[in-house]
Amino acid sequence: MMIALFTDFGADDIYVGQMKAALLTHAAREGRDVGIVDVLHRVPDYDARGAAHLLAALHGAYPDGTVFLSVVDPGVGSEREPVVVMTQMDGKTQWFVGPDNGLLSVIAARASHARTYRITWRPAGLSASFHGRDLFAPVAAWLASGEVPAGTLEETSGLQVRLDAGDLAEIVYVDHYGNALTGLRADAVADDARLRVAQVELTRARVFSDVPEGQAFWYVNSIGLVEIAVNRGSAAAQLGLRPGHVVQVLA
Repeated sequence: MMIALFTDFGADDIYVGQMKAALLTHAAREGRDVGIVDVLHRVPDYDARGAAHLLAALHGAYPDGTVFLSVVDPGVGSEREPVVVMTQMDGKTQWFVGPDNGLLSVIAARASHARTYRITWRPAGLSASFHGRDLFAPVAAWLASGEVPAGTLEETSGLQVRLDAGDLAEIVYVDHYGNALTGLRADAVADDARLRVAQVELTRARVFSDVPEGQAFWYVNSIGLVEIAVNRGSAAAQLGLRPGHVVQVLA
């Protein structure tokens, strides 16, 4: 079974390794082998809203039964609830473990069917500031192994924090090339539409090589989102883009 990690921890700090160790430890106790895949650890810091749209675009590449350990949790240790969401969509059942702060609400709303559970179990040594390792990781490992102990989850009527699940006309992520992913799904934007961002108007190109070197444009990326790019350059640097920048769709 596969566990997919989606966090704002950064790949160069100590946190991802600790969380993977917790996952493997709990999976070993159940006598199960699990595969761990790093979806992304550079989600914009603390940005549960943008991350919710990014997660909703990324999950489709992962197989039936995948458990997503999703941690963008600036409210860790507060009264926010730890939750599990089970979704059914496009013939797949997937599980999402994380905080009830909006992060899982877009994927839940877009699913053809979803069930929500509050995590009622608490470990003996729960850190106030690292629920990803101490609380979410064990639950994700149990879900992946198919052996969730009784009393771990309690079904609820839904998430407490529910974001607008429509398209988000903002930059939600900038990759290391400087390409800027938006929260706009491709089918929401006409091919001949112009985009305005950072006082610049952009037209669509199919691929990078369709425009001259150094020219900015928008295109439909490989996960179905509208993305802003520069051929052989950085859209982030050239246009001054960053997560949260508003993108306007022009007729």
